Amino acid sequence: MPLPELKALARAHGTTLNDMVLMLCAGALRSYLLDLGEDINGLTIRATVPVNLRPLEHAKKLGNHFGLVYLDLPIGEANPLRRLERVAQSMRELKQSRQAIVGFGLLAALAAALQSPAVELFSRKATAVATNVPGPQMPLYLAGARVADLMFWVPQNGSIGMGISILSYDGNVHFGLMTDARRVPDPGEIIKRFAPEFEKLLLITLMEDWQGEIT
Repeated sequence: MPLPELKALARAHGTTLNDMVLMLCAGALRSYLLDLGEDINGLTIRATVPVNLRPLEHAKKLGNHFGLVYLDLPIGEANPLRRLERVAQSMRELKQSRQAIVGFGLLAALAAALQSPAVELFSRKATAVATNVPGPQMPLYLAGARVADLMFWVPQNGSIGMGISILSYDGNVHFGLMTDARRVPDPGEIIKRFAPEFEKLLLITLMEDWQGEIT
């Protein structure tokens, strides 16, 4: 999906790009479950979202330095605008909390023998893990050939059965989904719903009574 369009829509609603793409994840999952005949009225699932704790000036150093937070994805919310508002509000509250730092400190303090049970405990509290990685916004080349697309897969831990990968590269946002085949045998059916969810929100946005220009 085009990155400038996603950014413009996020800016119009006073949210971040991360809020926007996670809202699209919730909408795609909602559409998929509805087509399966599931009762999702009022349903909210929890996603584990990694939060970078490394200062920008240390970005090139090796090693991981991130914490985990639990973000609510309002699958049961039918209104795309309200769904976006709820995701954005949940993310704002998480940013103001110390949940990520506490989680990182807890895992770092545990001995290696205890880290595996701790990771399993963390994973039981979530349905999915989702991460958004900002990639280079210019084309990359390998052996003289232009790299058309980039993709990565989020590391699965514990018993979490769904991984949502979001990567921006060269003006586009790429979505990937990895699932437990016993739960979701056809993840492609979810991925193809991201663009229609964006179009729904775009249409509703254009129908709004904007009093001033969006800057």
